[in-house]
Amino acid sequence: MHVGHLRSTIIGDSICRLFEFVGHYVLRINHLGDWGTQFGMLIAHLQDKFPNYLSVSPPIGDLQLFYKESKKRFDEEDDFKKRAYQCVVQLQSKNPDFIKAWNLICEVSRKEFKKIYDCLDIRIINRGESYYQDKMIQVVKEFEEKGLAEVDEGRKVVFPPGCSIPLTIQKSDGGFTYDTSDLAAIKQRLHEEKADIIIYVVDSGQGIHLQNVYAAAQMIGWYDAKVTRVEHAGFGVVLGEDKKKFKTRSGDTVRLIDLLEEGLKRAMDKLKDKERDKVLTPEELEAAQKAVAFGCIKYADLSHNRMNDYIFSFDKMLDDRGNTAAYLLYAFTRIRSIARLANITDEQLHIAAQETEIHLQHEKEWKLGKSILRFPEILQKILDDLLLHTLCDYLYELATTFTEFYDNCYCVEKDRQTGQIVKVNMGRMLLCHATAAVMAKGFNILGIKPVHRM
Repeated sequence: MHVGHLRSTIIGDSICRLFEFVGHYVLRINHLGDWGTQFGMLIAHLQDKFPNYLSVSPPIGDLQLFYKESKKRFDEEDDFKKRAYQCVVQLQSKNPDFIKAWNLICEVSRKEFKKIYDCLDIRIINRGESYYQDKMIQVVKEFEEKGLAEVDEGRKVVFPPGCSIPLTIQKSDGGFTYDTSDLAAIKQRLHEEKADIIIYVVDSGQGIHLQNVYAAAQMIGWYDAKVTRVEHAGFGVVLGEDKKKFKTRSGDTVRLIDLLEEGLKRAMDKLKDKERDKVLTPEELEAAQKAVAFGCIKYADLSHNRMNDYIFSFDKMLDDRGNTAAYLLYAFTRIRSIARLANITDEQLHIAAQETEIHLQHEKEWKLGKSILRFPEILQKILDDLLLHTLCDYLYELATTFTEFYDNCYCVEKDRQTGQIVKVNMGRMLLCHATAAVMAKGFNILGIKPVHRM
């Protein structure tokens, strides 16, 4: 996985969390391209580099390097390119030797995916194009039987209404395409999974292709757009600070695991600069490091309108001023500490919530109260438009509104001489508690894990 996969992973996970939060059953499917030309290239290269791969497991730990080697040969060697295409046909025919090669390569990928998903706390079902292989045959047959497929220079094509580009459902050599697998996938999700809502979290460059797939699925009668919501949540690309596609200095694509490790290093440097290592236990410091590193990477993405490209900058995302995860995490920790410093337990707060009448008198109390009550409205808006930056903006506004409230309205009054607590305003303590509760729910939807001490 490289940095290009970062946005679909983070945005998709957050959309899943939102729908789960409001009570939907969500099937989190990661649609893997595991059956096309790229795998033909990899298998052909594997056969050449490790001819005994059937009996001795090949050492292909660095799959990115292995892929680059095969891609170079595919671009430069005509014979290799022909063999790669033949490998795809053999794979689709389920030749056992080719299936073995395919499984070896997939297993390396799965191990690498798991590292990423464990770091980012992602729960997902990996379901590749191969899952739909047998279903693709039925898709082609169904389009033919309903008279919706045409033959064009040996290919079988479908012209969805309102679309200028046809879908190729079968190539002249009998092989299938992305069009076929995407049609098989949408049919399976509608008819077998019984989906009421299907959201495709795929980069905006695939917009026209997906519109064609949706139009074809409606044309053949698989779903009615008035009844079933099928939507593309597109997104822009990740840019470097030079405003070009985010790459390493050598021009290579940035591996996602390297990016996460760099985030961990920078987060620890930031915590040590603030001398948190002197007051936190090693376990607390590690928890804070992960919360800041992974929280900041997620929030930097989600706080931008997903439709736009965004500039990836560790310095900006780790800044604890402004609309960043670092600021919000520190603000949340401060709010949670108020009750602790006042020696008030969660149990006492729960009892007080049932028994205490809250009278909002100060203008900053009213402002905070109104801000807290906007949370459901914000969630409803995002359920409709799938624009998660709205939640980020709301959490930032809530945190700054809370700061205004806390600066102007005492919650805990202490004796200036002894430092002992003289008076606790329980109504205002409950406002603190409600603010923290809403922030915690918001963090959970964004996939950010706050910690008690930072």
